[in-house]
Amino acid sequence: MSDIEAKSDPSSTVLALYQAAVEMADRLSSRRATANTFFLTLQTGLVAALAAFSTGHGGSGGRDTFTEAVASWSGIVLAAAWWLLLRSYRGLNRAKFAVITRIERESLPIHPFDDEWAELKRDPVKRFRPRYAELGFVERIVPIAFGVVYLIIAVHLS
Repeated sequence: MSDIEAKSDPSSTVLALYQAAVEMADRLSSRRATANTFFLTLQTGLVAALAAFSTGHGGSGGRDTFTEAVASWSGIVLAAAWWLLLRSYRGLNRAKFAVITRIERESLPIHPFDDEWAELKRDPVKRFRPRYAELGFVERIVPIAFGVVYLIIAVHLS
């Protein structure tokens, strides 16, 4: 059987592996979204606690700079952990999509993921930015922003 014949009639094994790879990529994206929700909830709670302590509503009637400092440094650690986790998910996704697109190119007559990426690269807004802003890039800005805010607070308290 030639390559062209194999591509027009991929084996059930190849299709099953392709389907499993796509499903695993989808599950990974879902886990990443859950992790984002978890860290955003933690960070929001920490910001609320910091606001309460900095306005004197922490229970003692006055500012508790030690608690504010601990909360700020904790926020920095959480932001760093969040950013590193997102970086890890990005690497895993990159590897999964490399496998998916390789299966498409080598064994399937159509290439939905490869074609989708090609369409994104033809983004009509390119004159305003050099390339498509991937969700991974955009979502990694959020923990950095939290980390910077906490760092400013921690330095201010020093």
